[in-house]
Amino acid sequence: MPALALTGWLLAGLPLLLLGAFRPVPMLLLGGALATALCVYGVRLARAGEGYADATAWHVAAVGAIAVASAVFNGVFRSEQLVIRRDPATYAQYAIWLAEHGSLPIPYGTAAFGGPDPALRPGSVGLYDHGGAVVPQFMPGTPMIDAVGHWLGGVPGLLLVPPVLGALAVPTLAGVVARLVGARWAPLAALVFAVALPILYTSRTTFSEIPSLILLFGAIALAFDARHRPRAAALAGLSFGLAVLVRIDGLRDVLPVLAYAGLLIALRGRRGRGETYARMGPPLLGGLVAGAGLGLVAAFVLARPYLNYLSDSVVPLLAICGLVLALTVAGAVVGPKLIPVSWKAVRTGWAARRLPGLAAGLVVLVMLGLAVRPWAQTVRRVATTQDDVLNAKFIQATQEANGLMPDPGRLYYENSLYWVIWYVGVPVVVLATLAAAVLARRMAQGRGFVWLLPLMIIAWTTVTTLFRPAITPDHPFASRRLVPVIVPGLILLAAWGLRWAWNRARGAGYGVPAQRALLAVGGVLLVAPAAITSIGTAFSPVERGEAAAVGRLCSALPSDASVLIVERVTGDRFTQLVRGMCGVPAAQVHLARDAADAAPGAVTSAVVRGAGADVAAPADVGRLIGRIRSTGRTPVLLAAEQAQLSPYGPAAQVMRLRTRQDERSLVEPPNGTWSLAIDVWMVVPRTG
Repeated sequence: MPALALTGWLLAGLPLLLLGAFRPVPMLLLGGALATALCVYGVRLARAGEGYADATAWHVAAVGAIAVASAVFNGVFRSEQLVIRRDPATYAQYAIWLAEHGSLPIPYGTAAFGGPDPALRPGSVGLYDHGGAVVPQFMPGTPMIDAVGHWLGGVPGLLLVPPVLGALAVPTLAGVVARLVGARWAPLAALVFAVALPILYTSRTTFSEIPSLILLFGAIALAFDARHRPRAAALAGLSFGLAVLVRIDGLRDVLPVLAYAGLLIALRGRRGRGETYARMGPPLLGGLVAGAGLGLVAAFVLARPYLNYLSDSVVPLLAICGLVLALTVAGAVVGPKLIPVSWKAVRTGWAARRLPGLAAGLVVLVMLGLAVRPWAQTVRRVATTQDDVLNAKFIQATQEANGLMPDPGRLYYENSLYWVIWYVGVPVVVLATLAAAVLARRMAQGRGFVWLLPLMIIAWTTVTTLFRPAITPDHPFASRRLVPVIVPGLILLAAWGLRWAWNRARGAGYGVPAQRALLAVGGVLLVAPAAITSIGTAFSPVERGEAAAVGRLCSALPSDASVLIVERVTGDRFTQLVRGMCGVPAAQVHLARDAADAAPGAVTSAVVRGAGADVAAPADVGRLIGRIRSTGRTPVLLAAEQAQLSPYGPAAQVMRLRTRQDERSLVEPPNGTWSLAIDVWMVVPRTG
């Protein structure tokens, strides 16, 4: 139901957003009605299934209690990331703009600055200056979901959406565990999931990973239930595909679904269960193509600069998707003729004897390869672009803060499996590897087909993500890469592995006390490592006080202000915040160092005393002040330090925030927070 609710909301939201009509009334009516209708259908679909013989009211109540506790706990310790420093605040500002304006792109109103000027820079961190307007980074799916919180409760309501989504993710995973492992194992899996640090981290602020997780694992549950009503597989495909609307990385995550749908179509003509699965193929493929197509439309229409930025990874991924789609079509055409022949060979020939062992061995070898990778490889990147240079400087500064030798080219990707071990523990990883190996062996023997789709998704995303996480490697920030599939997927497999071990103990003749002891020890081994890692930061909220500080900043601005931000850090952090939350036009003024790069020596004498090259040239600022006054508006200047504004008049401090921020740990799990200071000074320039 959480996946179906998000599916209905996104299906209604994207067309309205493309039309510039993403407003509360049409969304609550259309999106709410569609989400409700899909949820009602989902209930009927589940009732048409086999049911779960071991499910009791206690199991349901336990999962529900964990979900409610998750919502309350993360709601109490929620973050308030509104000042754009990293991705969560970009998502928050994106959602605020959608909630208040309902359209994209974001106009910056050159008329408020006296018309276009080469010194004006409307873009900032996370927002691109594109085609005379501002285009937010990232896909619009998550902001469309978060916007409902702003409609219902303003900024406080927006900040409570992530804890609610995190709570909904708990029964989403538990539902998949109940279907594939057994309902009695769902509460344990839900508890391990809820206490894992990556889940806590992404359930407290506006990330895209939790909505993606809900769509992906909800779709797995829908695909399971669709065995009894094959046409309902279209809903599963739609939920899978809409993960692309939430994260562009969703293209990689759902690639196995494309291949799986092709395999199902190729099973046409086989009797028994094969025929049932085959009838799921076309609707699953159709729903997937429709959902992913909507995501790609949103990407090309609403996030084109973001796609251009990611072109080095997105273009090859699109090519791979096209190739898999072509193979899927080819398989659908020739599959009915080839499958019976090849299947007979697999069941009776050499493959029948060797393939199961090879499949299981491959799983173990891949995990061993990831485990020994730090001793065989050190992943580095040579800076070739300006973004690479900035990233290298960030990593070097983080290394110095961690007491490490400076090595700005290091990415630490070789340690990615150990990131997983930090957060869920060795027992989960070992049990999950064991489960994947046993399941792969069974499927190679022609058994356990129901596990094929989830295992394909988990294995593909785990291996590709751990091989190349493609993220700044400081933690807990980098832990978000593990959230959509890896953490819940390994927990799902670990639950199955524990059940397998328990069944083996029962089959070996161990009595009830021994079986209970195994379950108790296994449960502790699954929960304890995750809880121990999380305890260092679980009770430490970060960036609290930002909402109140932003409110005071906005109150200090004149209603007819045109804001010029004359210093780099303040411009990166506050340009869109002032434009979106304070409701007045805002733009950065290009820096003195930019002008120096364009014309060496031209602005050497114009650099403000004590400000270095991160402050705009006074000649540019003075010209823009005059142009703003000519429109009848009030020019307002913002910077990080009083001295940076002293040439323009007496400055007043309009923000003095002292709070905590996430730790930036590179070689060990995060266990605390760092201090954070944010200052903003304002001046209304003197006339004359």
